[in-house]
Amino acid sequence: MKKPHFDPTGAIRGGAYSVVITAVVLAILIALNVAVAALPASATEYDISASKLYSVTSNTKSVVNALTDDVTIYWIVLQAAQEDAVIEKLLDRYEGLSDHITVEKRNPDVYPTFAEEYIDEDDTVYNNSLVVECGERSRYIPYTDIYVTDADMYSYYYSTSFDGEGAITSAIDYVTNPDQPAAYTLTGHGESALPATFADSLEKENITVEELSLLNTDAIPEDADVLIIYAPQSDISEEEAEMLSGYVRSGGKLLVMAGPVEDAALTNLYSVLEPYGVTPVEGVVVEGDRAHYALTTPAALMPDMASGGVTDALIEEGYYIIMPVATGLEVGDNTTTATVTSLLTTSDAAFSKLAGYDMTTYEKEEGDIDGPFSLGVQVEYEDGGAIVWFSSSAYLNDLYNAYSSGANNDLTMNAMSSLVGESEAMSIRSKSLNYNYLTISDSTAGLLKV
Repeated sequence: MKKPHFDPTGAIRGGAYSVVITAVVLAILIALNVAVAALPASATEYDISASKLYSVTSNTKSVVNALTDDVTIYWIVLQAAQEDAVIEKLLDRYEGLSDHITVEKRNPDVYPTFAEEYIDEDDTVYNNSLVVECGERSRYIPYTDIYVTDADMYSYYYSTSFDGEGAITSAIDYVTNPDQPAAYTLTGHGESALPATFADSLEKENITVEELSLLNTDAIPEDADVLIIYAPQSDISEEEAEMLSGYVRSGGKLLVMAGPVEDAALTNLYSVLEPYGVTPVEGVVVEGDRAHYALTTPAALMPDMASGGVTDALIEEGYYIIMPVATGLEVGDNTTTATVTSLLTTSDAAFSKLAGYDMTTYEKEEGDIDGPFSLGVQVEYEDGGAIVWFSSSAYLNDLYNAYSSGANNDLTMNAMSSLVGESEAMSIRSKSLNYNYLTISDSTAGLLKV
């Protein structure tokens, strides 16, 4: 038997070859890691969160992709290592979407003039707040506007939603576009101030709001994209009614929220609807169908919603509108070229109590007017003139909006969007942080670890 021959030079050559191959493979892996690390987070991370917290919608992409000016997002970090991980990932997404967006961290304690330049004295500077700047325009986004807390009026439970995308995209739209929609609120008839939630929503959607009295002006301002009439306590004059009618006929937009008024009638105001075949009935509407009222109160109406641009999003999500203390509207023959749509309708069992605010019972009495009634109508001209009219003013106050889980405010904002022309930034809604937990077995957990 021959003794095996061992060639040490061959072993050396094989070992050298292995070393070279290993070095080449390592170099390739390092190069790949460096290349991947340079990619934006949107290309390297996949959002599997239930609410898609780290993702941006097509609306944001449309706004960002249209940028021609540079935008800086200042991330306020008051303490090291206390950056919010969700906000960080979201900001990475924005930076990755456009070369025009830059994110910079700022500590007002290190930059003492920063807060003076961008934040009002009355505002509180929270950790993980943001400032969005473009040129001379800027907007401060406090942390409390990113993580929004709402109270559930039924269970006294506080729910939190994440509105980071909506707040940031709205701010980008604001600082890059000085031509924002203008709304005027009618005054001079005891109108109430706009509820806080609705006013905040208008501000978020970059709609500027100013007051207007028709008593000392010859015409509604040309820059008015929409005129809002909210909760008047006395009637307008015949001259004002004619001015409003002419405004709509000439292409103007009108949003009205006017319910029954104690010891008064809004005859002239409601005359604006007469040419469209819409007339109010006397009294306060009461529901006779338990499925169509809320809070065990037959006057807290839960109307059916007709499908349309103002209501579809709410219908799809299964929300309900609560319309308390409402005037019934009857829709008859329309004598104009406009299209009239009933947005909200009571059940057939509804009736209007002639006693109104003086009613002592929810039972139907002699003289009460049979329904069904419309509680909201939309009027649209082909040339652009439009009206959205809700026959309750109480429905928009913060209490009833909370009872409806925000649906009342969403309905009104949808109406505003239809009137002023919805921008991409206006339709981004907050994302719920009411997490659903997934329970898995030990064996599945082990497999996932592998």
